[in-house]
Amino acid sequence: MARAIEFQNVTKSFRGSSQNAVNHISFTIEEGEFITILGSSGCGKTTLLKMVNRLYEPDNGKILLFGEDISAVDVVKVRRRIGYVIQQIGLFPHITVGGNIAMVPNLLKWEKEKTNARVEELLTLIGLEPKEFKDRYPAQLSGGQQQRVGLARALAADPKIMLMDEPFGAIDSITRLRLQDELLTLHQNMKKTFLFVTHDIEEALKMGTRVIIMNDGNILQFDTPEHIVSHPADGFVTSLVNSAKAKEEFWEKFK
Repeated sequence: MARAIEFQNVTKSFRGSSQNAVNHISFTIEEGEFITILGSSGCGKTTLLKMVNRLYEPDNGKILLFGEDISAVDVVKVRRRIGYVIQQIGLFPHITVGGNIAMVPNLLKWEKEKTNARVEELLTLIGLEPKEFKDRYPAQLSGGQQQRVGLARALAADPKIMLMDEPFGAIDSITRLRLQDELLTLHQNMKKTFLFVTHDIEEALKMGTRVIIMNDGNILQFDTPEHIVSHPADGFVTSLVNSAKAKEEFWEKFK
């Protein structure tokens, strides 16, 4: 199995801050893994994610994608190889659903027939009937449907790596659970490498084949969900695990 992503002693700081946003971190992600990145606000998880597609540049260290140092690659080429989904979705309101999904293929100058086929394929994949939804506008969709279209747009050029920054954070709990299950099924079928940022430990443990837990710019533990629950690395990780267990105990009262 190939190494999809590798951080080598990477540091990132921002002007005016007394500490590094990401502090000398190193890790390796294998191709096809679903990695969740868990931590509270300001812990460095989004900064880490944005360095993968060079929205932020590291101050020190190297980031490799499939063995290639991305600092030596044209930034536009790096980003076109990576799908990126954020909480705010960012669909263009004046462009149809089909047009939104076709955005990157059009930039890459795909043939029209190939682009149209890809749009219909992805709409079907995310559970939206092409004939019904292709010509709608984002405002005519529910929040969950918009999030699906954002995912389809990120998948349009068939990237090997998907970056997702709290994509379900603004969605109601019922829709969120359904989208989590759908995304896991998509991942199993496509075998792409996913990095998924969340501040919800239950979501992190449910989605991740492995979980990165961050605090104050450091990685405290990078392990399987099972091992994190059974062998938390320190007091901070223990408190996260206990918070999830407390929720379970609360719901046990109603059984």
